[in-house]
Amino acid sequence: MTASPRHMLVVSHTGRQESLDAACEVISLLGEAGVTPVLNAAERDDLLAYAPRLDGLALLDEVDPESLELVIVLGGDGTILRAAEMVRGSTVPLLGVNLGHVGFLAEAERDDLGETLRRALARDYVVEERMTIDVRVLLDGETVYQSWALNEATVEKASRERMLELIIEVGGRPLSAFGCDGAVIATPTGSTAYAFSAGGPVVWPNIDAILMVPLAAHALFARPLVVAPTSMLAIEVQRRNNGTGVLFCDGRRTHELPPGARVEATKSATPVRLARLQRGVFTDRLVRKFDLPVAGWRGPADR
Repeated sequence: MTASPRHMLVVSHTGRQESLDAACEVISLLGEAGVTPVLNAAERDDLLAYAPRLDGLALLDEVDPESLELVIVLGGDGTILRAAEMVRGSTVPLLGVNLGHVGFLAEAERDDLGETLRRALARDYVVEERMTIDVRVLLDGETVYQSWALNEATVEKASRERMLELIIEVGGRPLSAFGCDGAVIATPTGSTAYAFSAGGPVVWPNIDAILMVPLAAHALFARPLVVAPTSMLAIEVQRRNNGTGVLFCDGRRTHELPPGARVEATKSATPVRLARLQRGVFTDRLVRKFDLPVAGWRGPADR
């Protein structure tokens, strides 16, 4: 019986030489293993301009996303977010190789690229699902924009000189109103990204929850919130000072928010699937990525 052809999507940050070199290495190793490397058109053109001898490449537009076995992502968390956008709606998992700084979503480092590819080719990984949120914008009761986010949906003021007047709603009930620079609605995955920088809590990724973190709010009660995934979080841009805002989904997809706009976020039925090479606990990932001081730890008393 003839084996089915194997396809793996390679996503890289082609504006950096380190990423170009890593992509060329991955493409060569995939080709030697009989796996067809798949790229989007722009990245294929960049890679062929950098390494004209690359061959055997397939275009993402010409391949059924469900036929992809794996997405190999070479870069930082921003590149992983872009890759997740490229295959949104399919079940293909993403395997990140960190070429950035913190790289919370990545599973391996550049120095381990050869071993990472060996295990990817052997299908030696487990798949972890990460919750995402569906986001929609309403104006005068009509839906004018829809998107989604793996990390966060952020409402920010459009003008530096004027704050936004927002009202926050949880589960269909108003909670508080305040002037601010904006607010972040985040997933547990996004709790270590923008929400963390804004003073929000770190939420373990195996917890289903939605977070809301105000940005520089002028209010006594403007604290981070953690609500059940069955709740809808909503933010309305109030009309009283004519302040306008901008919605950012994962920092990639944007939409203008005029006075009166309403942003609603709910748990999505479509998760992002991450390929994991190690079954390590999230605590250890936090310690490693943030270089947290744990010297002197002796473990539980009964050890």
